[in-house]
Amino acid sequence: MTKIGVIGYGTIGKRVSDAVLLQNDMKLVGITGNSYNYKIEVAKKKGIKIFSADKVGEDLKKNNIYLSGNIYDLVKECDVVVDCTPKGVGQKNKETYLSYDKKAIFQGGESLEVADTSFVAQCNYNQSINKDYIRVVSCNTTGLCRTLHAVDKQYGIDNVHATIIRRAADPWDIYHGPINSIVPVLELPSHHGPDVRTVLPEFSVFTTAMTVPTTIMHVHSVTVDLKNPATDEDVIELFRNTTRIKVVRNSEKIRSTAEIIEFAKDLGRPRGDMPETCVWDKAIGTWGNKLFYLQAVHQESNVVLETIDAIRAAMGFPSAQESIKKTNESMGIN
Repeated sequence: MTKIGVIGYGTIGKRVSDAVLLQNDMKLVGITGNSYNYKIEVAKKKGIKIFSADKVGEDLKKNNIYLSGNIYDLVKECDVVVDCTPKGVGQKNKETYLSYDKKAIFQGGESLEVADTSFVAQCNYNQSINKDYIRVVSCNTTGLCRTLHAVDKQYGIDNVHATIIRRAADPWDIYHGPINSIVPVLELPSHHGPDVRTVLPEFSVFTTAMTVPTTIMHVHSVTVDLKNPATDEDVIELFRNTTRIKVVRNSEKIRSTAEIIEFAKDLGRPRGDMPETCVWDKAIGTWGNKLFYLQAVHQESNVVLETIDAIRAAMGFPSAQESIKKTNESMGIN
């Protein structure tokens, strides 16, 4: 039973904690809180042990949160630490993990240098087995890697261009995001393409990006130059048969990101999450050696699956296929 500590209990941290609780080969030792809020109150009600992110934790104590210790106490008790803190904090926290000789999983906002390898389970699990420090790539990079890996295995890829249409903020976030504007990323390529190549280095990927006034999901417009020809029907079938990709059908009247999330809620998914990369069947097309498709990525949940698999890889679990199967079954992913 692998003992897990989650550092940071925000959008990703709370989901990772719940996912760990569902695994029969993992134990959640506890989580850290930086300050008191409703998320910490929910963790308390769930019976999760709470540790302060600093040595004192005064804000938590004064709000009647019983502390099991501080971040150092939590790290000492764990086999693997999952760092879900904001961008840049994980790099600073790594000094603590090193000092206690603990393995750690970082999220995609951290720089490449923080980890031994970047990770997407169905693409490069074997490269991460027994690694001490693993970086689960961002939600957008994860979404791209899932579909591109499947296409490359089946048809071969020469190069890719993708435009990332990014949500402005998470649904709860009242502090960020454009209200009446489309904001282009004035950087070419955007960081997503180079990040994809840390997982899939075999072909060229060029990405552009923009931010739009929505909080629900990201959308990718993907153009792939194939080495071998494909038909629309073949690609649809490929995606249908690839784990963690969901083909959403026009006949089901799922034509938008809003309807994808409503679909997830109606399926009974916790928090209305959709961890799979969603590809619209009517937005898959081929022309000569080119493949076009549109996909949607739920930024709050899709890297949670990868994080659970990264824990197993770090602990030496030998089979990507079995880890993915265990994670999927525990979280209701077909």
